[in-house]
Amino acid sequence: MTAEKGPFDQHFDSLETLAETISEVLRCPVTIEDANHRLVAYSAHDRQTDEARIATIIGRRVPEKVVQSLWRQGVIPQLMKSDEPVRIASITDIGLGDRVAVAIRKDEEVLGYIWALEVEKPIDDNGIQQLKKAAQTAKQKLLQIQTRKRKQEEGYQEFFWQLLTGHLTTEAAVRDKAAQIHLTLPPAFYVMVFEFPESIDDHRLQQIRYLMSVTQRISVVCHAADHHHFILLAAPSESTSWKDHAGSFINHFGKQMQDRYRVSAMASACGSLYEDYGKVETSYREALTLLRLKKLFPNQTKIHHYEDLGFYRFLPPIFEYKQSHRMVNRHLQRLKEYDRDHHTNLLDTLETFLMHDSNAKEAAAALHIHTNTMNYRLSRIAEIGEIDLKSMDQKVALYIDLKTNKLMSS
Repeated sequence: MTAEKGPFDQHFDSLETLAETISEVLRCPVTIEDANHRLVAYSAHDRQTDEARIATIIGRRVPEKVVQSLWRQGVIPQLMKSDEPVRIASITDIGLGDRVAVAIRKDEEVLGYIWALEVEKPIDDNGIQQLKKAAQTAKQKLLQIQTRKRKQEEGYQEFFWQLLTGHLTTEAAVRDKAAQIHLTLPPAFYVMVFEFPESIDDHRLQQIRYLMSVTQRISVVCHAADHHHFILLAAPSESTSWKDHAGSFINHFGKQMQDRYRVSAMASACGSLYEDYGKVETSYREALTLLRLKKLFPNQTKIHHYEDLGFYRFLPPIFEYKQSHRMVNRHLQRLKEYDRDHHTNLLDTLETFLMHDSNAKEAAAALHIHTNTMNYRLSRIAEIGEIDLKSMDQKVALYIDLKTNKLMSS
């Protein structure tokens, strides 16, 4: 005697057909999403549905506010850890009705989710078991979608690295390559880099891609990972200043990484906005420069954008010029040697004085010393270093050399 086949013990031509079958068996509306909450299939429904489902179908993805709420409620973490369906009570402020959801997984990897909206009555135990079987049936289809998507992403990443490394330098070559991989390029772009405290492994990369996919706060054209760096080619917002838009996303992304995955001490930087795609490498190098300067001058570079660096952007080329010409500031060299031999800190005192626009009182407060002590040190600095502290030209040169010297140790 052969066992009677269940409704999901068969081949389904598409996920749409599977969604309709689940809906018929459970007698409720059903949606199927990928791991990043993008809609891949849904069943028909009558008027008995909710706002969250309608918004998901219209936008082809779960609204960000719904995803965030489900994270706060602990629903998504629970789904990601369990093979069992999870009951979700209604959340009225986001338009979410009662639901049962189950993760579609291959081993430990979540491929997607099935959501069943409880309309007239709760799904019973038999329905729960059927939902688990449906998740198993959906696995192969989602694996096929995932494979196609990863091949596409590999093509995008290869193209992106060609841009980042300057191997595609003309607009015509860039446009031609983009057309070959079916990638639509926005009119303008900038490069954003996130620097993580540890090297980005596959697990961390999956978390980052998840957040990037779920968020609707930024338009990402391409992305790539390189050791500690996650690099984005992003399009500016049409509705607001691109700097404000990018800065808002940086703050949001940092908070999400901290709240959901306990990642802190993450740095970020944006290169300039360009329209010429031959400038992708330039925007990338600008972002890297800002990251480097943020480490050396944390108090003076609390910014997101390379364009906001002020004179600090000129420090790397000045440093390279000094290195190539073996230039040494003899005034600073004398102070350094004196500090070393006499265990003083005249060099730091000079830098603090210059940083406070030659205001001795403010510099003294910053160093927690009396103004008279500050004035005494300044007289010693002028004498030992043979420095005219009334000469603006000399003070500017000293300040630049003090800053560029910090690059030597980085």
